[in-house]
Parts: sequence; C-alpha cells; structure tokens
Amino acid sequence: MEQRISLVTIGVADLARARTFYVDGLGWQPVFENEEVVFFQLNAILAGLYSLDSLAKDAGTDPAKLGTGGMALAYNTRSREEVDSILALAESAGAVRPAPAEEKEWGGYSGYFVDLDGHLWEVAWNPGFKIDAKGNIEFG
Repeated sequence: MEQRISLVTIGVADLARARTFYVDGLGWQPVFENEEVVFFQLNAILAGLYSLDSLAKDAGTDPAKLGTGGMALAYNTRSREEVDSILALAESAGAVRPAPAEEKEWGGYSGYFVDLDGHLWEVAWNPGFKIDAKGNIEFG
C-alpha cells in the first residue's frame, strides 16, 4: 500500500447545512456536488461531505457508532497571524472555538474549532513545515 490518503469523507447530519458552512462560511469551492455528496479538491486529495446515515450504510454500521472519533482534521497556515484569521472565519460561519489559539511548546502556534457536526479542526502554524504556493505541505 502506498503511503497516502486519497479522500477524507466527513460524515454530516445535514448535507445542505454543512455545504453552507464550508462553501459560504469558509469559502471552499466544490468540484462536484449532487443531492448525496459534495466534493472539494484539496491539492493531492479530495474531501467529501456525505450524509452520516449514508456513510454508516456504506460502511455497514450504525450511525450512532461513528461519532467523530479521537482525531482532528488539520489546516496548516503559512504564518502565525493566519491562524487567528482562519479561526475567526470559522467562528463567523458558526463553528465553536473550544479554546483560544496559543503558542505551543514545539515552537508553533495553533488553535481549534469544532464544525457544525462536531468535527474537530486544528488550525496551526508550524515553522518546521514548508507550504508551497499550491498549498502542498512538506515536513522539514
């Protein structure tokens, strides 16, 4: 298996509401959408908004068992200042900020928001990451 992720599927309770949050609130642009799914091109991977019930059915499990799990999606910025502006943008779109952004012991700066379906997002500036003009990230 190659070391990569091709698609991140984000299970949502209300697809129209989630689309509004990501498109109108955060400014993302769909590359494909219909009544069941909304796809966004994220550099080398795709993100998809998908009904939580449909995701559970597709995976052969109960929607109540999916939850949000112990993980966070992450958006890395090119500057420390951009962290605060992205967090403010998410909050203005309806996200909740569980705590303010702060300096981290590893030398960076980050904070979190929780989207309308309870998914945890980290917004971070890490001086050890290189981000090119297209948004591709590289360690080191």
